[in-house]
Order: sequence, then C-alpha cells, then structure tokens
Amino acid sequence: MTTELIILVIVVLTALAFDFTNGFHDTANAMASSIATGALKPKAAVALSAVLNLVGAFLSIEVAKTVGSGLIDLETAGGGPSLMLIVFTGLVGAILWNVFTWLLGLPSSSSHALFGGLIGATLASLGTNGVLWSGVLMKIIVPALMAPLIAGVVAGVGAALIYALTKPVPAEQKKKNFRFGQISAASLMSLAHGTNDAQKTMGVIFLALVAANEINPEADIPFWVRLVCALAIALGTYLGGWRIIKTMGKGIVDIEGPQGFAADGSSAAIILTSSHFGMALSTTHVATGSIIGSGVGRRAKVSWSTARRMVIAWIITLPAAGSVGALTWFVGNGINSLTGSAWMGEATVFLILVGFCFWMWAHSRKSAVSHIDMHSGEAVTTREVHTESIPTVKAGS
Repeated sequence: MTTELIILVIVVLTALAFDFTNGFHDTANAMASSIATGALKPKAAVALSAVLNLVGAFLSIEVAKTVGSGLIDLETAGGGPSLMLIVFTGLVGAILWNVFTWLLGLPSSSSHALFGGLIGATLASLGTNGVLWSGVLMKIIVPALMAPLIAGVVAGVGAALIYALTKPVPAEQKKKNFRFGQISAASLMSLAHGTNDAQKTMGVIFLALVAANEINPEADIPFWVRLVCALAIALGTYLGGWRIIKTMGKGIVDIEGPQGFAADGSSAAIILTSSHFGMALSTTHVATGSIIGSGVGRRAKVSWSTARRMVIAWIITLPAAGSVGALTWFVGNGINSLTGSAWMGEATVFLILVGFCFWMWAHSRKSAVSHIDMHSGEAVTTREVHTESIPTVKAGS
C-alpha cells in the first residue's frame, strides 16, 4: 500500500467520523419536538430517524456536488497530498467543533462547521484565491441567513392557523390526533435531513478521491461512497446526541403537538426544497427557526436567553471551525516539512483529534445526559450524573 493510499484511507475514515458526529449532533433537528411532546418514545424516535436518514441519503446528490466542487478551487489546489491535507484538517476542525458544542448542549450547525473547517484549511494552504467565494456566498451564506427566518415565518403562520382552526376541538382530542401528524412530519424531516446532510460527507470524500487521483473531477459520486456515508450518519443518528435533543426539545419553548407538527412540517418542506436546488443549508438553523416560529405563532413563552446562546454559536461556528482547520493544517504541514515525511503531519493531527475528542467525552460524563433525561428539567445545565428510572410515556398522552 502506497503512502498516498494510506493517507486517503485516513481521510476517508475521518470523513466518516465527521458524518457520524453529524448524525449524532443533528438527531435533535428531526425528533426533539416529538420526544418533548411524548408523541414518540426517545429510543423509538432515534431509531425511526436513523432509518429515514439512511433512506434520504440515496434520494439526491445535488448537495454533494456543491461540497465536492463548489468550495475549493481544484485547479489552484492542484490535487495530490496538498489537497488531501486540506480536506483532512478541514474535517478535523469540523469534528472538534461538533464535539465541543455537543459537550455544551448547543445545537450549532454541523454543516457550517464542515464548511468553516474546509475554508480555514484552504485559506491556510492556498490563500484567498483557493476558495470559491461565489459558491460560499450563494450556496452557504445566503441560505444560512434566510433559511431560519423563512422557517420561522412559515412555522409561525402555520401554528397560528392550526390553533385558530382547531380552537373548537377539545384539548385532549387535539393532542391525540396531532400525535400522528407530528410523527409523520418528524419522519419527513428525518428523510429531508438525509437528503441534505449525508451528502456533505459524500462531497468531502469525493474531494479526497480527486486529490488522490482515484476519480475524475467530472465523475459522479461512487455508489460505495453514498452507502458508507448513509450508514455512518444513520448510526450517529441512532445513538442520538441527547444533550442537544434536550436543549431543542425542552430549552427553547414548551412544545405542544400541533405546534410540533407545524415546526417539523415547515422544516421538512424547506430542507427538501434546498436539497433539490443543491443548497447546503444548515438543518439545525432551519429546525431551530421553525421551533421558535411555532412558539411565537402559538403565543407561547420562548426562552430568548437560550435562543441567544444558540445564535452566538451559529455566528462563531464558521470562524471557530475555520481557525481549528487552519491551525491543524499549519501543524500537519509544518511537521511534514520538518521531517520530510508525507504522512507524519497527518498522523500527528489525527492523534490530536483523538485526544481532544476523548477528553471532551470524559468531561461529558460529569454531567451525563441520556434518553431517560428527556422529560426532566430544561436545557443542559446540570452537572450530576442522572440515575433516575426511565419514565413511561403513554401513547397518546
């Protein structure tokens, strides 16, 4: 096995690790409201979401094309080990930011972490000429600004209409009937998440294959790439980032069934539309905008302090992940230059990644959150290890 092929394997495995954290991080986008209202039991919700994420990953490749050819100027990058180091360190920046925000229970954007990491590593390696700024502006920045606002308005209007039209319906009957509507909308949201987020890692692996001269830049995404990415994001989704699910489901607004139906329906419609046009928007931004909008439409009390925390995380995600991507590129490139090796830099950065992820996981055990904590408390702020028995969520309750 050649050195270049070994590095390619490391990059692909790191990309799949990011895909896993993406699913782990974003389970909340689809299932937080259904879990919060008791429409689905926590474990059943993540299992359903994982299956639909898997299916959704095969429905479109437009977003993968955007990531694979719309961010980095491949002619300037030149391919080979230099492009693989960019892709690798960009992934490292995204993974570290994802794990860090999971530790804090913050629903930040996995997509923007990935884009930020890649842009930061590209800037460090190639300067400003290496980034395709028009693609970044039109397919990332503009959707990032517009998507949560549109989602909030659609969900707000939808929630207001639903509550107005169902006002004569008894509360218990309304709650029971909307349970099925909410499960359907959340399922569609999971499917939509697979059509958008799973493809981002497909695009990254495609970049790595181009860099290793294993595939033509004009070729289609190989089937095996689609399959392993779909499996990785589905596994992450099933394991569930409970810290973030709790913040999304309990920390922003107290969610009712009709409201959750409006929020999930709005999110699914917007994400499916964006996937069709190849816009790699953040499903986290869309889902959060929908939940807040549905709360406003219902005239419920919204925790604006939690919302402000999340918006701050959104704003700093791109530069933070980009800074880590750039820093690790300097580390990896510096070690390769000093040692004259083609792989010592990548190996060192990989060990740094594993070390930091392990440290954050160990730190998270001081305030462990699992599926048994979904119906207790508000956002993730506690430091106790929870030992309560699993609460029973009755169907239709």
